[in-house]
Amino acid sequence: MSLKGKTLFISGGSRGIGLAIALRAARDGANVTIAAKTAEPHPKLPGTIYTAAQEIEAAGGKALPVLCDIREESQVGEAVAKTIAAFGGIDICVNNASAIQLTGTLETDMKRYDLMHQINTRGTFLVSKMCIPHLKLAANPHILNLAPPLDMKAKWFKNHVAYTMAKFGMSMCTLGMSAEFARDGIAVNSLWPLTAIDTAAVRNLLGGNTVAAMSRSPEIMADAAHAILNRPSREATGNFYIDEEVLKAEGVTDFSHYAPGAKGALAGDFFVPDEAFQRSDTEVTGLF
Repeated sequence: MSLKGKTLFISGGSRGIGLAIALRAARDGANVTIAAKTAEPHPKLPGTIYTAAQEIEAAGGKALPVLCDIREESQVGEAVAKTIAAFGGIDICVNNASAIQLTGTLETDMKRYDLMHQINTRGTFLVSKMCIPHLKLAANPHILNLAPPLDMKAKWFKNHVAYTMAKFGMSMCTLGMSAEFARDGIAVNSLWPLTAIDTAAVRNLLGGNTVAAMSRSPEIMADAAHAILNRPSREATGNFYIDEEVLKAEGVTDFSHYAPGAKGALAGDFFVPDEAFQRSDTEVTGLF
């Protein structure tokens, strides 16, 4: 399995899971556009589009860093056009960019509500829409949304309904577009982690070092994404994949290297259906 010569358009890939997916593809010799809005270093968030590009090149890929706010249609269009000019096409679209705030209805100001919906739901729709005409020309085209299974239980809504709606909006893009573009052979899938992933969001917003120590590394999502993106697009579409289950299907049995510092149970992630935890041998605690 290899993504050598393939071109990936990744939103928000300057750090975390998006960057890990980019680096995994780069090791195959892929081309990667990093379309994100971090051009200057942030005091709490590591990485910019330029440092990401350097890492991609060092890993063996070709990188195109593009300053892009996916809320702006013109900027997304320009980023896609620059990708076509640089690499000649787009084979894979990864909708990774996301905004989060875990507040209840009365504590959620509308500015933050709008941000989450503009980036998560609208951004996924817009980036996909702009990439699809080029994906139709690709040999094995994929859209991969970093979005959860549509597990419509009230427990996922009651404490942060605005965020849940925004994330499930991404999932509904998977559900609808996978059927809409099936005849074109474009695979549209979601990927979500079984456990918490050690990212800046976890360290800054979701429990700090304590939860980070109960999390897996972003590489598990990168390896799962790599496996999905190598599957035949006409045969693997409309799925809500869980990272561990993807890798088990690829023959992986030992997941310890994804959480080398963990001592005991890992933190189960949001939105994971109970059945997925029941199918897993991983010891998790319902921290979220």
